[in-house]
Order: sequence, then C-alpha cells, then structure tokens
Amino acid sequence: MPARGNEAIKQYLIKQDRKLRPLIARIPFPSARRNRDVYATLLHSIIAQQLSVKAADTIHARVLALFPENYPEPSLLRRMPVARLRAAGLSRQKTEYLKSIARFAMEEGMAYSDLAKRSDEQIIEQLTQIHGVGRWTVEMLLIFSFNRRDVFSVDDVGIQNAMRALYGLDQTGKAFKLALLDIAEHWRPYRAIVCKYLWRWKALNPAGA
Repeated sequence: MPARGNEAIKQYLIKQDRKLRPLIARIPFPSARRNRDVYATLLHSIIAQQLSVKAADTIHARVLALFPENYPEPSLLRRMPVARLRAAGLSRQKTEYLKSIARFAMEEGMAYSDLAKRSDEQIIEQLTQIHGVGRWTVEMLLIFSFNRRDVFSVDDVGIQNAMRALYGLDQTGKAFKLALLDIAEHWRPYRAIVCKYLWRWKALNPAGA
C-alpha cells in the first residue's frame, strides 16, 4: 500500500469507521516520535507499572541517580546491590525485572537498529523472553518508540474503556476482546494511530461523553 499523508489517513479511517469521525475532527493527528534507547525505555516501563505518573517519575529519578551520568549501564545495573535499588523505592519484584533487562541487554542485545528490521511479532517474541516483560509492555514500545502504525493492544485497559464507551459494548471476558478485535480490523493498517486517538479521547472525556 502506498504511503499516505496525515490527512489521507484521517479520511481513510473516517471512511472505514464512522464512529471515529468526532475523535478525528476534535483531536490533533497523533505525533510520531521515536525513542531509540530500547533498554532505557524498558527500564522506565517496568518502574512505572501500577504507579501514578508522579510516583513513577520520582522513583525513576532516584534509580537513575544511583548511576554515573544518571544512566544505569547494564553492567552497572547488574552489579548494583538489591538493597540500594530497593531503597530507591523499587519493589523486590521490580528489582529482579530490571536486572533481567540488564542481563538480556548484555547477553542478547537490544539495539534499536537491529530490532527495527524485525516485524512487530518478531520484536514481541524477542523481548518477552525477558523476565518481567510481557506482551503489553512491548506493544507500548512498538507504538511509542518504534512508531509502528498497525499495533493493536487488546489488553490495554485504556483502550478497552475507550472502546466500551465509544461503541456501547456490554460484552465481558473473551466475547468482549473478540468484539474489540473485530472492530479494530476496520482500522488496518493504522490501528496504533487509532489507539492514540482513543487514549487522548478518553483522557478528554473520562465519562465517555
């Protein structure tokens, strides 16, 4: 498929799914920014899990401050005493996960240039080998660091809540996820772009109005 500009993508999505029209009309086209430090991004993702933005930022800053130039090089992170990481605010489990990421970076590598050559599923398969890194974490990496346009994170709670409100869905469990996947098929090959619209729309409309 030939590359489309932003306006062409917007018109394509509206044609594919009329429910998206008010979102696309109101919300600016999602920005496309790449973060090439996969290692640092994964560390931050693990630290931020199940925390408020403020708490995550505070603990992340404390962890970085333990290392020269505020950067936890893999070899240094592997050797960092657990007690010091825990004192920065990390749980024991998250400490294990960070050390697993550092170990993987040293033994397997996770250079952006190498990973960028792979398909979405290949990157997911590669990085979910790391203890503590699940599919959702890598999907967020694909969307926000690699700027992949056709990733759909069916397990993301924000996406689930937004789609339930926008489409008036009342299913639960497996039927609910199947409904989400069915709707998202209409957005290909721009499912990740729609996800960004949905996150922004739900943030602007917490009640789904």
